[in-house]
Amino acid sequence: MVFIKSEKEIEGIRKACRISAGALKAAGEAVKPGISTAEIDKIAHDYVIAHGAVPNFLNYNDFPASACISVNEEVIHGIPSKDKILKEGDIVSIDMGAAIDGFHGDNAATFPVGKISDEAMRLIETTRESFYEGMKYVRDGSRLGDVGYHIQKYCEERGYGVVREFTGHGCGKALHEDPSIPNYGRPGKGMRLMKGMTLAIEPMITEGKPDIDILDDCWTIVTLDGKLAAHYEHTILVTEDGYEILTVCDE
Repeated sequence: MVFIKSEKEIEGIRKACRISAGALKAAGEAVKPGISTAEIDKIAHDYVIAHGAVPNFLNYNDFPASACISVNEEVIHGIPSKDKILKEGDIVSIDMGAAIDGFHGDNAATFPVGKISDEAMRLIETTRESFYEGMKYVRDGSRLGDVGYHIQKYCEERGYGVVREFTGHGCGKALHEDPSIPNYGRPGKGMRLMKGMTLAIEPMITEGKPDIDILDDCWTIVTLDGKLAAHYEHTILVTEDGYEILTVCDE
């Protein structure tokens, strides 16, 4: 079911999104060679708790941590571990969410660990820019197929793969709501967007082919060819003539 949010609900979602954004910022600032992904998870967790919210990933379908932290070929859903130590040249994707007063926010980004290769930085930048390319087609009355198509086109024209099996989603009154939002599509097709929708749009882009696999932990998604992956996500509000990014940090 797709929810069109009231002004009061949007204010509640904004609050959750600001906390989620602040937690992602704190986690990203902690990224450096020698830190474990478990330490980064604790930083994000503690930020959310200190702001009166709860990490909405923790125990979601039994996920055991507050943030999904995925390194190098890991696309999404990496489980933080004290034994996974970041090293110079890695890239790390952090996906973070927060809930407060019954409302949810969700955002993600990929961060360099120290000095990384030009190829890795280009992947990170392309993934981020593909999000904004898709956002050009978000407004009241536009179609989801246009958003996904332009994310896909931007990435594939630059030689990257677009993961098909996982998508963005509605977000706000629950962590995951309808509709699903693929990062690919056909222009002029798909659900028509409406003012008041809140959506988590999240390109998941691979350096090589888009094919994926799942590790034995039943959570971590990796590229099948072992090449790098990057992730970028904001929760947005559809407005009459465009969009508003809700996962913006006050700090």
